[in-house]
Amino acid sequence: MNVAMQTVKGIPVSPGIVIGRIFVLGEAETHVPHREIADHEIDSELERFAVALQQATADLVALRDRTEQQLGREAAKIFGFHLGLLQDPALLGPIRERIRRDKVNAELAVADAFKKITDQFLAIGNEVFRQKANDVLDLDRRVLGKLMGENESRLSALTEPVIIVAHELTPSQTAGMDRARILGIATDLGGRTSHTSIVARAIEIPCVVGCQRLTSRAQDGDIIVVDGDTGVVVLRPDERTLEEYRTQQQRFSAFRKVLRETAPLEAVTKDGVRIQLLGNIEFPHEVESVLANGGDGVGLYRTEFLYLTNDHEPGEDEQFKAYRRTLELLDGRPCTIRTLDLGADKYTQQRAHEPERNPFLGLRSIRYCLQNREMFKTQLRAILRASAFGPMKVMFPLVSTLMELRQAKLILNDVCEELDEEGIAFDRTLQTGIMVEVPSAALMARAFADECAFFSIGTNDLIQYTLAVDRGNERVANLYTGASPAVLYLVKQIIRAGRRANIDVSLCGEVAGEAIYTMLLLGLGLRTLSLVPSQIPLIKRVIRSVDIPHCEQLARKVGSFDSERQVLNTLRDELRKIDPDSFGGWIPE
Repeated sequence: MNVAMQTVKGIPVSPGIVIGRIFVLGEAETHVPHREIADHEIDSELERFAVALQQATADLVALRDRTEQQLGREAAKIFGFHLGLLQDPALLGPIRERIRRDKVNAELAVADAFKKITDQFLAIGNEVFRQKANDVLDLDRRVLGKLMGENESRLSALTEPVIIVAHELTPSQTAGMDRARILGIATDLGGRTSHTSIVARAIEIPCVVGCQRLTSRAQDGDIIVVDGDTGVVVLRPDERTLEEYRTQQQRFSAFRKVLRETAPLEAVTKDGVRIQLLGNIEFPHEVESVLANGGDGVGLYRTEFLYLTNDHEPGEDEQFKAYRRTLELLDGRPCTIRTLDLGADKYTQQRAHEPERNPFLGLRSIRYCLQNREMFKTQLRAILRASAFGPMKVMFPLVSTLMELRQAKLILNDVCEELDEEGIAFDRTLQTGIMVEVPSAALMARAFADECAFFSIGTNDLIQYTLAVDRGNERVANLYTGASPAVLYLVKQIIRAGRRANIDVSLCGEVAGEAIYTMLLLGLGLRTLSLVPSQIPLIKRVIRSVDIPHCEQLARKVGSFDSERQVLNTLRDELRKIDPDSFGGWIPE
């Protein structure tokens, strides 16, 4: 057995550093008994199957209700697929028929039926269908567990805090974890929008996914470090490495106490310039986190998560209630709502007859909405109805041509007329804008500015498309950086175009939450940033430590560089200078 230290780079999806013992959650390959039954045993075997179904369903309902109570209604909807499958006659009928016809025990009939569905999903060879296969496997284990008397999973039997290492986790496994016993998570598979990532962020468990063959190297009981900030996982760390991470943990803990004191203060520079800090959210209940961290409102409401955590297409009323609830929680504070960013590895591929070969360059975001107008109009109706309950802006994602923007605005105007005729209230002064996240929109920003009320720069995709680097691919992660001179040039052009047209420009990508970029962004002219709620106090602390002339001088200096290494080194050095005690040892190299 290899006992040497190993470092693995994955995709960071939930922040924090944890150190603990490994608990390998394997494939749980259960030996399924195979036996023939007599004629007089058929009814009792069918009854065993029925009881197992009832028990498995009851467990899922309890888990769904607990998830809804802790994380909100939207997060709990990931269990809709599971509960629906356990009631599907297309699955249950053949199992019962197999027991009657072939006179086999219920365990074998269940295992074969679920395996058939799993194999069908896996044969498609798409990541979305792989996730569905994982969900089916989860159900298979649940029903078999009831039939074979396994009432508690290995997870529920934990007696001490551990770090979960798994090939992939099912939604029920992640949501059902006891946060007092699970320190962190690291998985072979997964991306930023996988179920595991969504739930881990919501329950604030440090998590790194996309670690490839991590499970093949890990052993139960081994010490592991999971760094959810950088995506680094260290197996069997030596004493020196362990001490370094413990020091980082202590430093982070002390620094976060200071940040909690910063949260209620205003985001004002030393020379009196007020910066608006908004939160990025997926679910309405996250507004509470935005406000608790000192946010001024919501700058990016990712509405597609209503679809991603649902087993059905949300209707107008369902969407309206979520949007209205968000505005009610904000209590008069602003909210910028993004229309559906579906596509790529998300909802659309799961429902397509033939999934796209390169979906990130395919039918996603505004393109998908324009080709599915009824769905788009349903969302716009819900948004407009909700706009009567608080200040709201609407922005369209991944707009690459002026024609797309004009088409989207025409559809929005049509919906306004329909609501007018029906006598339904909405905000008639509702502002519309775009996320600038593809190079074509950045290069044509002056033309777009004439037809928009605001810009929101989406650096996640802007970096990805400018540098031709998949931001979810750990193999090229070193090439994905917001410090690229090419990316910074485009950001500068977008801000300049917005200023000339006298429209608001904000930035809502992950760069907004990275302290190393804050001075540069202010120096480039940004006065509104939207970020993960928990990052707001840190960025606020940087803002309160600098003045605008200093930031502008830094931006001019960085603008002359031709390599991202020069940019990063300079930004790092400047941040350390403004507050050596707070930032000196905290900024990662």
